[in-house]
Amino acid sequence: MTVEGPVAVMKLVIFGLTLSSSWGNGHATLWRGLIRALTRRNHDVVFFERDAPYYAEHRDLAELPGATLVLYPEWPRIVARARSEARQADVVIVTSYCPDATSAAALLRDEASGALSVFYDLDTPVTLARLEAGESVAYLPEEGLQDFDLVLSYTGGAALDALRERLGARRVAALYGHVDPQAHQPAPRDARFSADLSYLGTYAPDRQPALETLFLEPARRRPAQRFVLGGSGYPPDFPWGGNIWFVRHVAPPEHPPFYSSSRLTLNVTRRDMAAMGFCPSGRLFEAAACATPVLSDAWQGIEGFFTPGEQILLAGSAEEATAALDLPREDLARIGRAARERALDEHTSECRAARMLCLLDDAAAREP
Repeated sequence: MTVEGPVAVMKLVIFGLTLSSSWGNGHATLWRGLIRALTRRNHDVVFFERDAPYYAEHRDLAELPGATLVLYPEWPRIVARARSEARQADVVIVTSYCPDATSAAALLRDEASGALSVFYDLDTPVTLARLEAGESVAYLPEEGLQDFDLVLSYTGGAALDALRERLGARRVAALYGHVDPQAHQPAPRDARFSADLSYLGTYAPDRQPALETLFLEPARRRPAQRFVLGGSGYPPDFPWGGNIWFVRHVAPPEHPPFYSSSRLTLNVTRRDMAAMGFCPSGRLFEAAACATPVLSDAWQGIEGFFTPGEQILLAGSAEEATAALDLPREDLARIGRAARERALDEHTSECRAARMLCLLDDAAAREP
């Protein structure tokens, strides 16, 4: 490593779910922002992604300047390249939902002992809920996480203790979601997305009750207002209303106009994430960076990211959601501006990259 201040310039090799497609997942956008921040600091990043057909059909990124994206059809076809890159790396990161996570972890353990080994669980509540239910988790090594020098978690709070106790993680730290302000900022309004209340997210059965309460029921109660829902995977029998407009897939470049065309946008947290707490959706930071006021369900720890009533609105009922809709436009705009200021101060990809590098540097210093 070449020392440059407190953190060395490094080569990071990542085995992840996807970087090339934001369709139906929250990983790609987060990695894009984080990798851009890392390469701006002159770090070398190589990202391995299995070329899954469903992502190939909805690919919205072919390359990332300063980084290398390696698309491969199956693990045996890429193992030699993976071995070579890992042996040259300072840090090797394996992530949740990587389809070849266990193979990558074994390669790291057996053939790249000189690299700092990291597991990054971007889906910690799902991981722990499946373990609690007695289900197998395909992306976890049989021996758990004890062989990794550092385990990063998208979720903080009690999840960090659970990763130690259930999976044997030796060193654990939270690395939350974030936003790249170059990609997400206030944008001109777009008539396609014009809404009194919008919602951006893929369909998930466990989100449906909250979506019914905080989006669909307010739409029924406010028939003269316009509601816009963007996302993939919604079934044909979804209970659409006459004042709800649907956009099947909103690609990342369209997120800023989507949010900026909304008086108010809704955030609904996955059930396992909400139950565990301290697990902010990346959508919170994206909307905030666009200065769009956010209405969210409540969960433990949310006040550590945005101040309720000042930088975010919380609701647990249709009445509270419609009350938020009825707030004067200037009040909503003030909340949106305050949220943007907080996001730019504390929740950018640069902030998370700086924290990640410090965690890596500290883990490397403590390893024998």
